[in-house]
Amino acid sequence: MLSMMDVKTNDTRNILSSIPLFEGLGQAELAWIGHHAHRRMFSAGTSIVTAEQPGEAVYIILVGTVKIHIEQADGRDVVLALIGAGDTLGEMSLLDSAGRSASAIALEDSFLLWMDKSAFQQMLDDFPPVSHNLVRILSARLRLANELIQALAALDVYGRVARQLLAFADKYGQDAADGAVLIPIHITQGDIADLVGASRKRVNQVMVYFREQEFIAITPSGKVLVQNRVELTKYCK
Repeated sequence: MLSMMDVKTNDTRNILSSIPLFEGLGQAELAWIGHHAHRRMFSAGTSIVTAEQPGEAVYIILVGTVKIHIEQADGRDVVLALIGAGDTLGEMSLLDSAGRSASAIALEDSFLLWMDKSAFQQMLDDFPPVSHNLVRILSARLRLANELIQALAALDVYGRVARQLLAFADKYGQDAADGAVLIPIHITQGDIADLVGASRKRVNQVMVYFREQEFIAITPSGKVLVQNRVELTKYCK
């Protein structure tokens, strides 16, 4: 997992090989991408893209957490996803030439790699492994979305929260002490509530219960630590 210091001090080409989208590329191909890609830091709360605006660039998260959301006409905010290091955003509007389908905002200070539309399309044409990787990434995203939709329909709030935490742990988790798994992305109870279709108060009750049962813990930096995934999994059935 890259750190903010890694991104600030390493040459772009040294970072690319750790990104799933560029898996399987040779040094010459990575050098080309490094020449055409750019890095930018977005401070917490900064908008990255806005729904319906033309798609002019694709972004890859190097460090940080980004919320994908849609603001409804009545002012309510619908959270579609929280994504972290290694994830891409903005690729759909470059592929179909339609406007952005949702907005994206940095939830914490985040470093992103970005590439303009012409360079991205040339990369897909010239480097077949990138196209294959992108299909795999989008397929995994669709599969996860299907699983979460099923959870919304079939599980109670305890199960939906447990399922969401386990999904984050599976995708972003880092091994911690005593077999626990750290979820490094920035997660708030409000965002979890939006993702699982429950009130923030109800999600708070669930999270407190999971902590009391020592299924999870919260680190001093506010990150979630999954301590007992076996017990959490029982709520997903």
